[in-house]
Amino acid sequence: MTREELEHIIRACADLTGQYEFMIVGSQSILGAIPNPEAVFTMSAEADIYPLMAPELAEKIEGAIGEGSQFHATHGYYAQGVGPETAVLPAGWMQRVHRVQSEATNLRVGFCLDVVDLFLSKAVAARDKDREFCMALLQHGHVTTLQALDLIETMPLDDREQRKLRATIRRWAKVVGVA
Repeated sequence: MTREELEHIIRACADLTGQYEFMIVGSQSILGAIPNPEAVFTMSAEADIYPLMAPELAEKIEGAIGEGSQFHATHGYYAQGVGPETAVLPAGWMQRVHRVQSEATNLRVGFCLDVVDLFLSKAVAARDKDREFCMALLQHGHVTTLQALDLIETMPLDDREQRKLRATIRRWAKVVGVA
């Protein structure tokens, strides 16, 4: 997905829901902080999104422009309607978001996670694709190990989960040679 495609999704979500502000929490939220990232970060065809002030409308997004929809068939990308509970994030994340707003969004707003918050959210999810994404963020220098480790104590995780997350991030950093 490109930044232009994300802007199209924001515009389509606004037209569909009548909402003004949207939160993008998945991998494509990288396009807020880094409009033209390396190809490894733009392979996904979906943007995880919800209306900021009316998250319950995410179902409407999913049904109309989600996977398998006419929108998806026409454009080759789609919106996945999610909710605020989708991403586990460190404290203060909303103060670090990146605003995507332009003529291409009809001046509607898409808030994208800061790269370190995206990294931590993906690290907690811990699926294979998330591990690869996180390791690429480290390898390309978009996130430093220190940045990530410094925020872990603000994550809504218990002590054991925080220790495990620290160990995982340190292991990834060693594997990609940035430890």
